[in-house]
Amino acid sequence: MKVRWREHEMIGIAILIVWQIILVLMRINEHPITELERDYTVMFIEHAIPFSFWRNVLFPQLASPLLFLLAYFLISFWVIPSFRKVSGDDVEKLFSKKILLALFSLLFVAFLLAIGINTLSFFARPHFFNYGGYQLLAIAGYNDNPLDNLFFGLGRTLAAVALVTILLGIRELLIWLIERKRVKREYWIMVSNNATPLLVIYICILFIINPLHHDFVRYQFFVLPVIGLYLYLTFWLFPLMEGKKVLSRPVFFRLLVSTFICVLPGLLLLFNTRLIIPIFYWISLLLVATPVFWLIYNQRKERILQLIKMETALASSDAKLQFLKSQINPHFLFNALNTLYGTALKGDSDQTAVGIQKLGDMMRFMLHENTLDRIPMHKELEYLNNFISLQKLRIISSSNISIEEEIDERYCTNQIPPMLLIPFVENAFKHGISLKEKSWIRIKLKCLQDQVNFEVRNSIHKNERDPEREKSGIGLRNVKERLALLYPNSYVLDIQETDQEFSIKLLLKC
Repeated sequence: MKVRWREHEMIGIAILIVWQIILVLMRINEHPITELERDYTVMFIEHAIPFSFWRNVLFPQLASPLLFLLAYFLISFWVIPSFRKVSGDDVEKLFSKKILLALFSLLFVAFLLAIGINTLSFFARPHFFNYGGYQLLAIAGYNDNPLDNLFFGLGRTLAAVALVTILLGIRELLIWLIERKRVKREYWIMVSNNATPLLVIYICILFIINPLHHDFVRYQFFVLPVIGLYLYLTFWLFPLMEGKKVLSRPVFFRLLVSTFICVLPGLLLLFNTRLIIPIFYWISLLLVATPVFWLIYNQRKERILQLIKMETALASSDAKLQFLKSQINPHFLFNALNTLYGTALKGDSDQTAVGIQKLGDMMRFMLHENTLDRIPMHKELEYLNNFISLQKLRIISSSNISIEEEIDERYCTNQIPPMLLIPFVENAFKHGISLKEKSWIRIKLKCLQDQVNFEVRNSIHKNERDPEREKSGIGLRNVKERLALLYPNSYVLDIQETDQEFSIKLLLKC
């Protein structure tokens, strides 16, 4: 699946161009040619210029929208791809071939637009009529001597082309951000592909309606909130509340709040003195729009829910894979094996054997239990205890390091995703231990009937150079993604940092 923003935008631009052409043809159809000629002939005769309605009126009015459509396509299919080819290395060189080609494409389209406007102005002479009916030609500026200067209006057309290029560049950036998402990529593409055609239709109607019409502003405040409400209900609220009745308390409360937010802009800016209109609008959103959106959602429910579940499963699997990669790495294995090597040199065979057994249990856990969606809580705690024990072996000879653990397993009968707690402990040992300064780590865990309380605190050593500190911390970032995916609205994660302490508190509703 791919984002179809470009296609929807091009269809919208084509609709606007076709509408401009239809307006010209409708005007010709509604009035006799002789009547239309009288509006233009006088000015041409006064300036001793031969006049033909088809050449001096119809051709420029039909060709000007097509000229701008051509410019738009050139920017989309030539200028934008030219700038996308520019890399960071090209920017450092400043005058690289790719940058020069991209700038040339921008300049060429601007020049083509300018000379096209000048050519059409040569036939239409829009300055005779103060550019009435030739608004598109006015973009290059007032020109009473068309074609005397081929570069006339180049500066203004260049600014216009550059502005459109920037807007299309922002569009490309947003498409890139959506398509590169690792979490719920297909879902967000589906939302985008549903939102963009609605917005394109909305904008087309804005252009078609006369902006000077007294209902123009009201149209924006009435229609745009309906589009937003449709997207929110169809792709967020209804899927989130699947299985609950529409009139249940949590669903109905969200409906009240969301529909009131839709009414609020108009209430504050347009109808603050006439409350009956926004109240009627609010009731219409609740009793008319919401049931319609519910019917639309039910028509597409299977696809939406399937995509959400599939994306959640894929993201969860990817998150587990990424964490597995972060755990099974040379740095981790080197530390564990180096610790066991040190105990073996000391002749402490019992300690070495225990360490090897714990390392083997951890590797077995990562290869077997870690492939499951959920595991019993005691298996997760077993892995956690083995990890802490191995770390203690490494620092057992240091009297400046204090490790305290308070893990109450009595009521830990819940199911939990594997390796969900270990990143917090791993982070504490990675950044909270210093062999030069006094260090400490406090780990607490307590299970209740339907929730897990987990807390990790560790000392901070600002002055000590830590090569790991500069890294983004894939473990913590990964576990945040997994929590958001697997426990939506069912967890509280509080991360605090001071000059002396870093703490994490997790409350998990199982």
